Amino acid sequence: MSWKIKRRLRAQLERERGYFSFPAGTRRNFALVYPNSYFVGMSNLGFHIIYELLNRRSDTACERFFLPSEEEQREYEHTGTPLLSMENQLPLHRFPLIGFAVSFEMDYFHLLRILQLGKVKLLASERGEQDPIVLAGGPCSTFNPEPLSLFVDVFIIGEGEVVMPPLMDAYDATVQAGLSREAILKAMSKVAGVYVPSLYAHDYDAAGRLSGIRAKDGAPQRVERQWVRNLDDFPAHTVVVTEDTEFNLYLIETARGCGRHCRFCMAGYCFRQPRNRSLAVLEREVQAAKKYQKRIGLMGAAISDYPEIDALCRDILKENLGMSVASFRADSVTAELVASLARSGLRTITLAPEAGSVRMRKVINKGIEEEHLLRTVDLALQAGIHQFRLYLMIGLPYEEEEDIEAIVAMTLRLQEHIRQKKERAQITLSINPFIPKPFTPFQWLPMASEKRVKDALKTVRKGLAAHKNIRIIAESPKSAYVQGVLARGDRRTAHALYRAFLSGGAKAFKRAMKEYGLSFEDFLCAEHTEAALFPWDTLDMGFSKQYLYRELQKAAELQYTKPCFSGCKRCGVCDTMEEG
Repeated sequence: MSWKIKRRLRAQLERERGYFSFPAGTRRNFALVYPNSYFVGMSNLGFHIIYELLNRRSDTACERFFLPSEEEQREYEHTGTPLLSMENQLPLHRFPLIGFAVSFEMDYFHLLRILQLGKVKLLASERGEQDPIVLAGGPCSTFNPEPLSLFVDVFIIGEGEVVMPPLMDAYDATVQAGLSREAILKAMSKVAGVYVPSLYAHDYDAAGRLSGIRAKDGAPQRVERQWVRNLDDFPAHTVVVTEDTEFNLYLIETARGCGRHCRFCMAGYCFRQPRNRSLAVLEREVQAAKKYQKRIGLMGAAISDYPEIDALCRDILKENLGMSVASFRADSVTAELVASLARSGLRTITLAPEAGSVRMRKVINKGIEEEHLLRTVDLALQAGIHQFRLYLMIGLPYEEEEDIEAIVAMTLRLQEHIRQKKERAQITLSINPFIPKPFTPFQWLPMASEKRVKDALKTVRKGLAAHKNIRIIAESPKSAYVQGVLARGDRRTAHALYRAFLSGGAKAFKRAMKEYGLSFEDFLCAEHTEAALFPWDTLDMGFSKQYLYRELQKAAELQYTKPCFSGCKRCGVCDTMEEG
């Protein structure tokens, strides 16, 4: 056991405020793991929410684990020390329940590394009666758990506030009854929103296509996503306060879900119904944050869509606290919101037109027009903000060369608009290759080829090369292709992931796929029929595939879908849906 590692963890703990710690042996231990660094993990609000939820139970002691730095990993391996928890420096393999919060596909490799460092068997099938049960929740688990199905015993489908309490109760009952590991997993599968992959068989035809998914041993044929109906019942805020985070903010969630119907957005479909917290609850959250004297980070799909955003801004500034936002939409941003951000020291406004042409924004149902961008730029300049970041995608469905050139033209018009105001500004384009994600209308369509993505990036770079005040940041197409396979993959990709991890990580993934007779093209370049069976079809997000397919047809026809509204009955998620 390395005392150097223990001292480092204790020193980190001493810089925190708000963590939970209980005497050894007084509660059942639960390991909550973020498969990335402490710096990144402690910036994740969902991680804070589950940490507090579990520790507020009278029977659970939840302790945190993170991916150590490369130097720290070498120290663990050199000394033979198993990965240790933050709170009490306990080994990971000693926890009966290990829960991963997984937000990003590229963290799948980190998940395996953490299990390896923690001396936990990587393959779920090899774990015995004395081994931990490994759980996973978060966006990736909710959308497509199959690429992790070899390693994770239990997946949480939906929002943890609803699923975790009954799941923990079910686990307690089975342990007290002295049931076997197999019986415990079967009991867990009866809890709404719980998916146990070992209780489902996936069949393939002679061509290697998924042809059937069979539930076994009484498991439900479909697992329904669970979600919080009234957010006021579950205030969401930073729990453990530390300076060592990506944003160094006190986070408060204003809303959850989005009803804008952007057709590329997995979160927009899978976090429905859109829900707002009441202003009164948020004001109490702001009061609770005062003692920390940190900037407030407002979290939500689109902060500017919050109906009382101006009042909330005034409340935060009245308490002499600064503020920041996760994101806002150019068509709903207010002058008071922008002014409040400027007063709080914000130097960059982020906008997400996603596409350069009007036609492509119709395809993806973005609803943002250039006039909205120009108005937001004007508000920012008036408030003294002179840096702008634009999020854009290339390789979108039905995209043509003219749509790529439109990115250049739109950016130059934006620059000229700023120049006419006799202002100087820095414009940064953040460009990502589009990935057709599960549970979106585009799940039937292929991802653009790597050559097309590279050619599109070349067009944008060449068109803007002469303009020093315009900067371009682009995600690597190779990395995007790995992410795409992990997002859309089936159980066979789990085997490739395992092989790649043992062979060196993400760089070995493509080679590992070939060793299993698979290719990236199998998952990313095929166009599917309406009746196609997807690996994630065991999961029920509350709406039908037919609804998504109608949205795909509307995209091809450039038809607009208006945002969610009270009494809407289009997708079927809302409790207010009427038959008909």
